[in-house]
Amino acid sequence: MRDRLNVSLPVEMIARINELAAQKRLTRSAIVEAAVASFLSPDGADRMEAAFTRRLDRLTRQVQRLERNSGLTTEALALFVRFWLTVTPPLPPEAQSSAQVKGRERYEGFIEALGRRLNQGRTLLDEIPRDMFRGNQADENVTDSHE
Repeated sequence: MRDRLNVSLPVEMIARINELAAQKRLTRSAIVEAAVASFLSPDGADRMEAAFTRRLDRLTRQVQRLERNSGLTTEALALFVRFWLTVTPPLPPEAQSSAQVKGRERYEGFIEALGRRLNQGRTLLDEIPRDMFRGNQADENVTDSHE
């Protein structure tokens, strides 16, 4: 048994219902009935909560990756600076100006190389696991050759 119910809806919503009805080849009543059933469904809130949970989980994983990448970048930079400061002797004052000119040239070359690398889609974060894998294989080969 069906009972009739008259409702007033905004014109824009009726237009959207009409469009959907034409697309899906359904009656407007069927579309509104499905929408109301979904709204009244006791598991509707559960489905919405599950969708939010999936989105939050995905965002959490993305933030964790960002934290890992940021930490890795910071450690790589700190290690480089420490190494560079340890192995680079200070220059005498008379050599400072020529070293600054050479430093600017080398920096420009660095920026160009960095730009090429980024344009090719290569990053340090992509290379680290690959290099570690190669290093582990080399370690295994050395171990195997000594046995």
